[in-house]
Amino acid sequence: MADLNAGEEIEDPFNRLLPLPYKLSVVLVLGVWLWGLNINVLHQYRIDISSLIRSSPINAADVFRYASTLSAPLVACIIIWKAYTYHGDILPNATLIGVLLVMFAVPHRFLYPTSFWPAAGRSRFLATFRRIALGGLARSEDGKFGDVLLADALTSYARPLSELYIALTMMWRRQGTDSVDRSSMVAVPLLLAVPFAIRLRQCITDNQPYNALKYATAFPAILFSTLLRAESLGAWRGLVGYLWILAALTNALYSFYWDVTCDWDLTLLTKPVGDHPYGLRAKRNFSDTAYYSMIALDLVLRFAWAFKLSPHLEHFYNIEGGIFILELLEVVRRFLWVYFRVETEWVRTKHSSDVLLGDVGPKLDED
Repeated sequence: MADLNAGEEIEDPFNRLLPLPYKLSVVLVLGVWLWGLNINVLHQYRIDISSLIRSSPINAADVFRYASTLSAPLVACIIIWKAYTYHGDILPNATLIGVLLVMFAVPHRFLYPTSFWPAAGRSRFLATFRRIALGGLARSEDGKFGDVLLADALTSYARPLSELYIALTMMWRRQGTDSVDRSSMVAVPLLLAVPFAIRLRQCITDNQPYNALKYATAFPAILFSTLLRAESLGAWRGLVGYLWILAALTNALYSFYWDVTCDWDLTLLTKPVGDHPYGLRAKRNFSDTAYYSMIALDLVLRFAWAFKLSPHLEHFYNIEGGIFILELLEVVRRFLWVYFRVETEWVRTKHSSDVLLGDVGPKLDED
């Protein structure tokens, strides 16, 4: 991986408000809170996510308590940094390292959507994560759906993953947090692509070519965007720019189609069959308004995500706050997506005997 070039740094007032280590910590901790909300709301709708992911019962209150133990020190560190060490680098960096250690070196069974913890402790957690990282999936009876949820969540954290590399590299080089070095032309694009490569390999291994194609569409968008940062393009810049637009549109539109038609089994983009509201399906646990609202929101945020996967756009908006907002929006989109993906799986599982094949969207792949 290429080293960062210290000569290309993005200075922005937002870094003084919330430096990169704190932004990353907030995004990670927010994900824990939202996972707890997922569990809580699904329980209210009598949807048992634990049975779907083949896990021991998951209590939302446990997740909230764990999120609180992460949030309290994080908020305290931010306040102390603001009040006493403003613009200092040690406390933000130490806070990020502390959050990472607590979240990943000391895992908790209720934080991850897999069934590893009760049986074999930390070693099984590492085996599960290693399997997912290498593109593997558990068998259906061993928690395959949980593996899919976790791997899909990693794609939403593709940008924070690349930001983490930047933050750790800046720590290593002892660069200040007042500015962010985004000059990497190799490491950052590769890290952006890693979560999509994981899901791509899973889909290929599981014989899901159409689903694999969805994740494959992220690579051209990342590639052409990275090329647009190169100064040596010259006359080719216009063509590469058009190719990037085409790749970004393809990724956003195909991902949106897959969300609506295959992940949620809605009929909006297919031929309506059966007696149900327009664009939906016969068996539903949420209100019709919730489905329509999520469809519209997913379309908008899919395009925002496509832009966030484009490193060259940093030179245009050049605002750390904008990057942070896009990261938060994608985490929120994934949080809302989980409700409808889990609800769809619940309908498939519990109503498979009385749901007509025509009542749901075309099942091109299993997941």
